[in-house]
Amino acid sequence: MLNKMTINFKKKSLKERFLLVIGMFFFLLYLVLGLTVIFWKEFPIVMQPSYRIAFGIILIVYSFFRFMRFINSDND
Repeated sequence: MLNKMTINFKKKSLKERFLLVIGMFFFLLYLVLGLTVIFWKEFPIVMQPSYRIAFGIILIVYSFFRFMRFINSDND
């Protein structure tokens, strides 16, 4: 499977490789941001803990939503 992915990656144009890297970067960005919002005790924005956890979960769910859309568009 990894060999298939590397062959597929090598077939991509420069633009498609750039979009692949950007897509993965934003997935990781939203995931880390969601985890940071949940676990950072001294969060600079004043929020109730329940709202902070809900906001973090929404960010994590959104990151996986973006990832699934990205994977599905990559299979075309």
